[in-house]
Amino acid sequence: MIRNMIKIFLLLFAAGLLYFAVDIGRYFFYPDVSALKKGRPGKTAFMEYREKTWQEKGIKRKIRAAWAPMGQISPFVVKAVLIAEDDKFWVHDGFDFEAMQKAVEKDIKKQAFHAGGSTISQQLAKNLYLSPAKNPIRKLKEAILTWRIERHLSKRRILELYLNVAEWGDGLFGISAAASRYYGKSAASLTAREAAELAAALPNPKRYRPDGASRYAARRADRIYAIMVRRGIVIEDYDRVISEPEENPQTDIVPDLHLP
Repeated sequence: MIRNMIKIFLLLFAAGLLYFAVDIGRYFFYPDVSALKKGRPGKTAFMEYREKTWQEKGIKRKIRAAWAPMGQISPFVVKAVLIAEDDKFWVHDGFDFEAMQKAVEKDIKKQAFHAGGSTISQQLAKNLYLSPAKNPIRKLKEAILTWRIERHLSKRRILELYLNVAEWGDGLFGISAAASRYYGKSAASLTAREAAELAAALPNPKRYRPDGASRYAARRADRIYAIMVRRGIVIEDYDRVISEPEENPQTDIVPDLHLP
């Protein structure tokens, strides 16, 4: 009897290991991330997750998404997002092990698994193909996809994809949609201050709205903007003058000169 129970347990354990090996291992080959070199992704996993959540709650809402090529995105947005989310983006290979170590140490202190320390490449993998679930299995899948994304795509393309699939509000995806929703302008026209406000919302866009409704987001935006000023990305006086509404000065009247 005991031997049979042990055999059943071992079989179930082996079956479980096989399941997880197949479930995780398939991400070494699927999906085809090389298609992202030129093609735009369709509906992402995060978009599908948001729609499913709305459906379960009986909420009638549609995803709002818009695409902007890198050349049509304000450089301030790029700088602000890198400062806020992944300051070592240009030099790492998809993983910031120092940030990950700090995140793990924080989890140990809190006796909870929240992960964190994710690079933009990791966040792109998660947004495109996975779910917001925070567990070790999902993190393993994310790591495999991140490794493949870094192998097949340029840093510029990874950043362009991320800015266009990141969620900037409840069901609001892409920097172009965010610029239109919050500021009534194109992604190319965003100022340094606006870029900092949008970047501050990225950790939790449903909670940290860039419209001043969240004190935490406002303080975080101030810190991001201050770093941009300190690094010379923004000349504060110039940024303030440029952001002021244009006045309507009187037209100078130049009298006709009648030469003899």
